[in-house]
Amino acid sequence: MILCIGTTPAAQRVMVFAKLEIDAVNRALETQEGFAGKSINVAKVLASLGQRAVATGFAGGERGRELLRALASRQIETGFVTVRPPTRQCATLLDRSTGAVTELVEESRAVAPSDFEALETIIHKRLANCDAVVMSGSLTPGGPVDFYERVTSAANGLGILTIVDAQGPPLIEALKAQPGVVKPNRRELAATVQRSLSNEEELIEAMHEVRRRGARQVVVTAGEAATLAFDGQEVWRIHSPRIKAINPIGSGDAFTAGLVWRLTQKEKLGEACRWGAAAGAANALSAMPGELNRNDVERLSAEIKVERL
Repeated sequence: MILCIGTTPAAQRVMVFAKLEIDAVNRALETQEGFAGKSINVAKVLASLGQRAVATGFAGGERGRELLRALASRQIETGFVTVRPPTRQCATLLDRSTGAVTELVEESRAVAPSDFEALETIIHKRLANCDAVVMSGSLTPGGPVDFYERVTSAANGLGILTIVDAQGPPLIEALKAQPGVVKPNRRELAATVQRSLSNEEELIEAMHEVRRRGARQVVVTAGEAATLAFDGQEVWRIHSPRIKAINPIGSGDAFTAGLVWRLTQKEKLGEACRWGAAAGAANALSAMPGELNRNDVERLSAEIKVERL
């Protein structure tokens, strides 16, 4: 079982336009409704890959109730705290004429301190049966900055693989608990080490620094550019396949899902990243984030080059 933790899920609307024009009336050719957010995307992808996923977090209002029903329809187990603020609504606008993707994000709202306490209780009850724990995304405003650190420490105490896909203070605090894997993108890595990273050599040095600060393994994604992975001894460069993307939103979350799937199968980090990259590419072939076809993952995995540096 893989526990997927995130405090900011979202109702997700994807609208497709022949040509999107600012300051004009735009009529969508197609609209899709669903649910996303980083941890939700991870859980959906894991389910598509045949893994048992449990999603936890906060759900509020009618959208929160719809979220729980949608996850149940995918056979994804849940452990959500019902909160007063409604689950947020986000929208993605796809322009077919240019391939541009525009994301409209409603920020999450603060929840009560007791809501975080309730969520932590749910997590602790689930930990004993977990193979891995994935902590994804930002915390709700005013949330305890050491939340991921506490969860990581508890999971490490039980010998459970931990993956933190976050940025800013929650990531920096989590490093103190020595997570199994941290997975920033290049911009987030630069923010963590507080300096610009203009080339691969500087990226690798920053990965070494993050490991010295507590991470056991580091994976740094970069969209269509090569991913770098460091397990403390070896560094790999992973080249994603060339595809015609429909919507790349959520591909980083799909990467995380593919990565944790293969790490729980005891594969080495570089090879596990092959499947992460395949899942990330497969995600971009669909309009709705976190929804992919496992056959695409299998096919794309053979097109990915993994180099040991």
